[in-house]
Amino acid sequence: MRLGPRSTAALVLVTAVGVVAFGWPLLAAENSGLAHSGDAPWLFALLLPLLVAVVVATIADTGLGAKPVAMLGVLAAVGAALRPLGAGTAGLEPMFFLMVLSGRVLGPGFGFVLGSITMFASALLTGGVGPWMPFQMLSMGWFTMGAGLLPGPERMRGRAEVLMLTLYGAVAAFAYGTVMNLQGWTYLLGGASGISFHPGDPLHENLTRFLAYVVATSLGWDLGRAVITIVLTVTLGPTVLKALRRATRRAAFEAPVAFEAPGATELRKEAHRDQAVR
Repeated sequence: MRLGPRSTAALVLVTAVGVVAFGWPLLAAENSGLAHSGDAPWLFALLLPLLVAVVVATIADTGLGAKPVAMLGVLAAVGAALRPLGAGTAGLEPMFFLMVLSGRVLGPGFGFVLGSITMFASALLTGGVGPWMPFQMLSMGWFTMGAGLLPGPERMRGRAEVLMLTLYGAVAAFAYGTVMNLQGWTYLLGGASGISFHPGDPLHENLTRFLAYVVATSLGWDLGRAVITIVLTVTLGPTVLKALRRATRRAAFEAPVAFEAPGATELRKEAHRDQAVR
């Protein structure tokens, strides 16, 4: 689905809010009382209307009806059901490959909403509700949106497309883990080690510690997430892409809606018959 001006503006707004939510501690003063656990409820309260705004803007730009929204719900339910299968073991989370393929087919606008809603539903399903949840929703939204922004959605098919999605899934799996680390790093370790966050220190020094923190704590988990995403995209990707595209065609995505006066269909048929007789 194409991005129109309203859906683009809504995505830019929600992305700007997300960047501020993740990054403000890096610019905060030493005595600012950092705690992402404290700002999480406010972020969640702001994120929900922004998600609705993205859906409404996408519908307004493309003229979509209720069927695509229903499809969003179905895909979110499937993605939420996939997440417990890995139970987070060594980063093996099979839902990520479905988000990549769904974002590719649905486009960036609905892709962002799908990723966020899927993470919210899976958190309710697995009991993973906490201060990290709105940040997970944002990160998964970006993850899925990125697949929708990849080039050649109407022309590229076959092995080339699967290869591109596989590479994207691998890179984005590491990016997701890195972004989520930023949420907890600012308050989990305190000042107890050389990889801890130090409020008020220069930005480049804290970023150096952050990279060391990522390598020391989550690189293995991110690798597991990337590997399972690669394997599932390569093996199941072509089949799932065909199924998703067939479903979107049957849902009449972006089909123009035309209203006719009563009896217009019969008049048109009679005109066709007259032309055939002539």
